[in-house]
Amino acid sequence: MSQTASTIRDDHETGICLARSVVSTLAEEPALEAVTIDRTHQKISVATLGPTNAEKLGQRITEQFERAQQSSIEATCSLLTGSGDCFSCKLPLTSEELQRITIQHSGCTTTIARVTCPTAPKFWRWRNLPFPKVVQRDIEFLEHADDHGHDHTDEWKAQLVLAIACGALGLVAAYAMPEQWRTAIFVLSYLAGAWFPAEEVWERLRQRAIDVHFLMLAVAIGSASIGAWGEGATLLFLFSLSGALEHYALGRTQKEIRSLFRDAPKTATILDARGNEQEVNVQSLAAGMRLLVKPGSQFPVDAEILKGNTAADESNLTGEAAPVEKKIGDAVLAGTLNLWGAVEAAVLRPAAESALQKIITLIKDAQQQKAPSQQFTDRFSTWYTYSVLALSAAMFFVWWLAFNLPPFTSTIELKSAFYRTMTLLVVASPCALVLSIPSAVLAAIAWGARHGVLIRGGAAVEKLADVNVVALDKTGTLTTGELRVEKVESFPEGRESEIARLAFSLDRLSTHPLARAVTRHGKQQGFVPVEFAHFESVTGQGVKGRCESGECFLGRREWVESQRRTLLQPDSVSNNPPADSRIVPPTDPGFSEVWLAQAGLLGRIILRDDIRPQAQGVVDELKRSGLRTVVLTGDRHATAEFLKTTLHLDEVRSELKPEEKVAAIKSLSDAGDRVAMIGDGVNDAPSLAVAHVGVAMGARGSDAALEQADVVLMHDRLENFLAAYRLSQRARRIIRQNLVVSLGTVAVLVVFALIGKIPLPVGVVGHEGSTVVVVMNSLRLLFGGVPKQSRDTK
Repeated sequence: MSQTASTIRDDHETGICLARSVVSTLAEEPALEAVTIDRTHQKISVATLGPTNAEKLGQRITEQFERAQQSSIEATCSLLTGSGDCFSCKLPLTSEELQRITIQHSGCTTTIARVTCPTAPKFWRWRNLPFPKVVQRDIEFLEHADDHGHDHTDEWKAQLVLAIACGALGLVAAYAMPEQWRTAIFVLSYLAGAWFPAEEVWERLRQRAIDVHFLMLAVAIGSASIGAWGEGATLLFLFSLSGALEHYALGRTQKEIRSLFRDAPKTATILDARGNEQEVNVQSLAAGMRLLVKPGSQFPVDAEILKGNTAADESNLTGEAAPVEKKIGDAVLAGTLNLWGAVEAAVLRPAAESALQKIITLIKDAQQQKAPSQQFTDRFSTWYTYSVLALSAAMFFVWWLAFNLPPFTSTIELKSAFYRTMTLLVVASPCALVLSIPSAVLAAIAWGARHGVLIRGGAAVEKLADVNVVALDKTGTLTTGELRVEKVESFPEGRESEIARLAFSLDRLSTHPLARAVTRHGKQQGFVPVEFAHFESVTGQGVKGRCESGECFLGRREWVESQRRTLLQPDSVSNNPPADSRIVPPTDPGFSEVWLAQAGLLGRIILRDDIRPQAQGVVDELKRSGLRTVVLTGDRHATAEFLKTTLHLDEVRSELKPEEKVAAIKSLSDAGDRVAMIGDGVNDAPSLAVAHVGVAMGARGSDAALEQADVVLMHDRLENFLAAYRLSQRARRIIRQNLVVSLGTVAVLVVFALIGKIPLPVGVVGHEGSTVVVVMNSLRLLFGGVPKQSRDTK
């Protein structure tokens, strides 16, 4: 067949396979009109007509195409192994289906569309989707139960029992059984060793996929077919043993993560308007409902204390063992334990949006985000697997026809071509390579989660080790973020309570650390909030709203003054001595201020935010590690310089708006630096997004910051950044060690297999031994973690 004809056939057959996967979606999604796959530019485009759920539709199309891609690869593998046609995965479309769709090819682009009127495409809306990748194997570590609720984290125990049974029966058959019983005992050995691998192979075959388990079973069956029962039993024993150890390692990772979360309560006690108690399902709770939480009970959802005092055990969320005092106005987190006081609390958000659920979602997402080196090995191992299959098939004929070895019959002195082919296939299989990176990444993520550091995927694990500049926000990062109101001032004097009440009424709608302090102060003072008909947050400046008495502005001194002079009535302004807020002296270093202005009213609230006790030690340790420290803050210059002098920081940039923080990080990156940005607020989210690594402070951080962060430091423990940095460095070293072990072992064994100097049992030992070494080496991250001095900076 000519190359042109082959290309036409490939495109036609691929189109049929893709059409088979898309046609059902077209039938079930009336808004979907067409799908275009561009292999050259790695892009999928979908056309819709009318209202549709674009996200759900895109996910469905991507999943369908992944299966179609996988089918195409499996067919190639089928050809290499001699088991079928290379297009066996593609079923022909029926005449009825062909009447409903059209398939058009243009180079490497395929378009599948409904049969419709000629004018309809003019009204189609096109959207681009990410091009899916087919990877060999994913390791899931958080989802520990199947659809029936069965837990698989201890499955390794049964695997280990069967592996030992396989080895024992193999030894008995080889050395202790008469000839007439030997085959039967070997069959029992095969059944014990192949039981769990066969289950996994069957599951993969149902998905039209194969992996290394399939190759190992094929070699074992091939060994039995030529009478090499002992070699096949050795293969199955070592393979099932390494599988049990692998599941043990991943099971330990699962347990470490699951131990972070207590079983969340299923019910909660709510109070009605008359104070009557009622037991309800947690899922039915809505924001604003009033809860009664008794001592020894868990807080069912994120809530705010309205009445009473207590302390909460937040160790399952933050890794902090010390009880956290809770009083009126403080927030409590779902899944944490109320230690001693009966309290009433108001629901802040539904259970599905709680901090606990947020953390679980972060960990789930982490497994899907692969390290750059794993992305490379995924691409490499896919190509490598099929190359090994092709090489093994070719070497069979080379040994048989070129070296005149017997094709299937082996003797003690001379092994057959088939025997050598199976040896080559075993030693060249990329089992250790496939596990080398994800096993280390998952162990690092599990160790971090257990110690209050949530790492969102393998990419973050590797990238953090490259950092040479650490940029930090001030409020809530180097300082405690637990600001408290020191003083309220009004101009003229005597209207301080009005200033405090209006500030409380505006700030209760904001999430900024300054706003939380003002809101807490207002609740403790028992202020009744003023109702605002309009509220708007101005990022990096403040908030504004409209109430019955007019426009009200709350925020930075300069912004409030400009708004006051531009929008408020001139006569109102002139009646306010002093007329210019800039005449008022600034606060002392270490204090913050927030200004409020309304017609006829001007004032400020002075707040204090203490430097974290651990901040000095963290900065010193960062310097000893060769990292440069840069603080990016919106605070005034005097406060920033006070911080620089106190903590001996390398550089401080002050009075920055959010976009200026982004520009600062970009300038550092353009200069060749790898920047880790640590922040906690909404205004830090853009900076976290553009940094090489974004680090968010605490489970209490804003949703925007958590969404952009690669690493989350629980319980606002700044010193945990050092632990994360050391962990990343150690994980990178172990990943490199694993790659050297896996690739080096394959290289050595393949050379000996090609020259025929290695028997199958020795090849099996080398192959499975390297897999066990890689998994056990990765477990050092889980059990060893990082040096203590990097975790407990004083």
